[in-house]
Amino acid sequence: MASAVAGKGMSGAESGRRALCVFCGSNGGHDPAFAEAACAFGRALARRGVALVYGGGRVGLMGVLADAVLAGGGAAIGVIPRALVERELAHPGLTALHVVGSMHARKARMADLADGFVALPGGIGTLEELFEIWTWAQLGEHRKPVALLNSAGYYDPLIAFLESVVAAGFLRAEHRALLMVEREPLALLSRLDCDPPARPAASATAADTAAVR
Repeated sequence: MASAVAGKGMSGAESGRRALCVFCGSNGGHDPAFAEAACAFGRALARRGVALVYGGGRVGLMGVLADAVLAGGGAAIGVIPRALVERELAHPGLTALHVVGSMHARKARMADLADGFVALPGGIGTLEELFEIWTWAQLGEHRKPVALLNSAGYYDPLIAFLESVVAAGFLRAEHRALLMVEREPLALLSRLDCDPPARPAASATAADTAAVR
């Protein structure tokens, strides 16, 4: 059972506003362009009235992103496991902070609150979150868009690897197309506004299930 720390009002998801779940690093990275892009993305979310759903931290790119949303008058909703509240330094000024019992509960709650998913630069936790939610889309568990903000070309090696996975026959081209990629925050948000999911969600077939292995 999750508990919600009292916030400053109703969260974006709870009030019927659109919400995006953003996965990103609890470190800032070495290139200042990563933080600049996170800040620009947060400001753009606030301007568009799109609520942020994220991992609830105040450090690294997570903190930069949340601070930018809040500074722009937007809603920032955090979801964090109880065990990480102290280790990850939970953000004290969020619109709402959901404290949950496990990492699995964290991901499930963020998925429930969001209308789409974006990964900014981050480490293995960010990648794990991205690949799980992308796999859910492939299996027809949701029809929400999934995207990469490829700040400063951070994800270029990953994108090249994914193309090699398609070429090797382990990922279908239509499943690769479920993952949007843009370098600029405004371009990505425009695509998320306009582009439908690459294919309709449906119950996973045996071939779809095999294709994720």
